[in-house]
Amino acid sequence: MKPMLVLVSVDSNSVLLGARQFVNYLRELVEKYNLKDTVDVLETGSMGVYTQGVVMAVFPDDVYYSVNTVSDVEKIAMEHLLKGRVVLSLEIPREKLKLVVEKEKVSAETRIVLRNVGLIDPKNIDEYIARDGYFALHRVLKEMKPNQVIDWVKESGLRGRGGAGFPTGLKWDLTAKVQADQKYVVCNADEGEPGTFKDRLIMEGDPHSVIEAMVICGYAVGATKGYIYIRGEYYGSVENIQKAIKDAYEYGFLGKDIMGSGFDFDLVVRLGAGAYICGEETALLESIEGKSGRPRLKPPYPPTNGLFGKPTVINNVETFANIPPIIQNDPGWFKSFGTPSSPGTKVFSLVGNVVRRGIVEVPMGVTVRDLIYRFGGGLVGGKQLYMVQTGGTAGTFVGVDKLDVALDYDSFKNHGVSIGSGVILAMSEDTCPVDVALNTMMFFEHESCGKCTPCREGTRLSVQILERMSKGQGKEEDLETLRKIAIITQEASLCGLGQSINVPLLSILNNFEHDFLSHVGVEKCPHGVCNFVKPQKKVRI
Repeated sequence: MKPMLVLVSVDSNSVLLGARQFVNYLRELVEKYNLKDTVDVLETGSMGVYTQGVVMAVFPDDVYYSVNTVSDVEKIAMEHLLKGRVVLSLEIPREKLKLVVEKEKVSAETRIVLRNVGLIDPKNIDEYIARDGYFALHRVLKEMKPNQVIDWVKESGLRGRGGAGFPTGLKWDLTAKVQADQKYVVCNADEGEPGTFKDRLIMEGDPHSVIEAMVICGYAVGATKGYIYIRGEYYGSVENIQKAIKDAYEYGFLGKDIMGSGFDFDLVVRLGAGAYICGEETALLESIEGKSGRPRLKPPYPPTNGLFGKPTVINNVETFANIPPIIQNDPGWFKSFGTPSSPGTKVFSLVGNVVRRGIVEVPMGVTVRDLIYRFGGGLVGGKQLYMVQTGGTAGTFVGVDKLDVALDYDSFKNHGVSIGSGVILAMSEDTCPVDVALNTMMFFEHESCGKCTPCREGTRLSVQILERMSKGQGKEEDLETLRKIAIITQEASLCGLGQSINVPLLSILNNFEHDFLSHVGVEKCPHGVCNFVKPQKKVRI
């Protein structure tokens, strides 16, 4: 038995920082120094939020390093692996790396979805099984009837983690009650919202949890085929999911007569072409069917008329990843986390001007302040926080007066702060709300499928108005025009993309109105961000 294990984060963020190169070089050094019998080097998913560099963990010493160059790798190999001395200059202090450590319950995350991420090799099914993987599936197939599974999911209070927060058990129940010769289970892994990357890191770090959950769902609702619709640019997710599906078939967790239960379930991957609109469930179904990814008119809804016109359950990656722990423990255990109306945990993406960017998983009801300052380490350079966008691009823009709002699925209704897909975008005093609003609406204009007029024309007109304001050529009446556009797109757009534009647009206009007014009749942007251009006088010839 090898006494030393080195885990290296090779999530997509780490790969961009050189993780693959560092892993390969470390393996070369292990062989060079004749350490093959005493040291094992393994790849794993994201280990948490950190300031910079690739995280490298050495066990059983329980030491974490931040690696930025190959010379850092050589120092660790020479000093720690060969001589047994911790490289203090590269060590990450525990308070700066929020991990699941029992002795740090005050500052640690509560990991349910991310229970295996950063702890196992995602390409090794044996490691998933060693951490009770597929035990929940065994329990379902051997001990529970389909309606009992649905009742457990209902009782747990699990709500969809994609943003809408629809009760998961109810969605499953709607599909289960429909009589059909074929039903489907679809995983929405088309994560296209700027700042959102939690699903990507879940798939990269623990793909089998999604597969196990989809098989459980199939059994519960009577579906025998599933699709995982992944954004095409998510190369690491695609690779790990496909490897996990292949291994699951070989081990008998997919295919015919799973675990001798008589239940059959097949699973395939479909790649998206990078369209944000395909995150909308009916546009996603259209894309899987080989059509242009444009939304359908609803009703009918997917639980009764979904993929190929058949009853279909659609949940996102994070929602599915909650299912095995709920089955393995019980609904009461899951409800012990979070709030009464929003049980469980939520995975948040910390981005923007925070010191420590990455993903964290904490119970529902966490405050914006905790996410930014406790887990994110505050703002870079000690700057003042000015504005926060919560919930992703379709979420809310709020000021510092909302930092102590508890985030759950009621926080938008009660306090005007959206939880959405779980993005926390912190922006410092150097940020101009007009510039942010322009970039947000440019994204929506670009991603609008153009099928309906309110969204297509509303986003285009919003961009034109905000562009004028960013040049110092705005008018006071522009604010009212933008508000009207937001309301019209909400009420008249065909799908959720157009209907959600009002949330970011109205929240930034209402909470930062003075910033928009400051771009009317002044010489320069108060934040020094926007490039004011004086209109040229027309010259008669």
